[in-house]
Amino acid sequence: MDLRYARPRKDLILLLRQKGIKDKSVLEAMGRIERHRFIPDSALHNHAYEDKAFPIGDGQTISQPYTVAFQTEKLEIQPEEKVLEIGTGSGYQAAVLAELGARVYTIERFRTLYDKTSRLLRSMKYTTIRTYYGDGFLGKSIYAPFDKCIVTAAAPHIPEALIDQLSVGGMLIIPVDNGQGSQDMLRITKLEEGVKEEVFDTFSFVPMLKGRT
Repeated sequence: MDLRYARPRKDLILLLRQKGIKDKSVLEAMGRIERHRFIPDSALHNHAYEDKAFPIGDGQTISQPYTVAFQTEKLEIQPEEKVLEIGTGSGYQAAVLAELGARVYTIERFRTLYDKTSRLLRSMKYTTIRTYYGDGFLGKSIYAPFDKCIVTAAAPHIPEALIDQLSVGGMLIIPVDNGQGSQDMLRITKLEEGVKEEVFDTFSFVPMLKGRT
């Protein structure tokens, strides 16, 4: 690890605690990850452990750490669970999931991001992360069912395919447009008789788009 960032990383974890993140395993996982490596512009590396989003190319961003911690905490990840991620982006969220012991299947619609992030995750030895180039609205049915699913972009609605690909008892965390310029963070739990929907705070994400490019 690059010792230059040890103190900023510890300070970030302290800030996340102060902002209400309680899950010790999530905080420890994020404390192990060198976030600056997921930010392509080296000029921003000295700011990597601030609670901010940064550009990563293709009009996409690496989410602010609080958002990553919030979504991850709400998923209640357990070791060896199969987790589907929609929107690989920088790979930072996938790395957090992998640090928690999950087997991650992550989909990216931007070819350049897919190629770059796949190489980065391989170089960092994240052997439990599988990356795919495709349309996140379709999920990855060939590997279903999944225990958990996380969407890291603003969805216009809840994609039915993602619910279908969850196991019974599985959870989906997804930011859904609320018509007010932001998104409501929803947690959907799949039950035998249907789904349970919970609404949390509002957030701001880049849009979730169909197809691939």
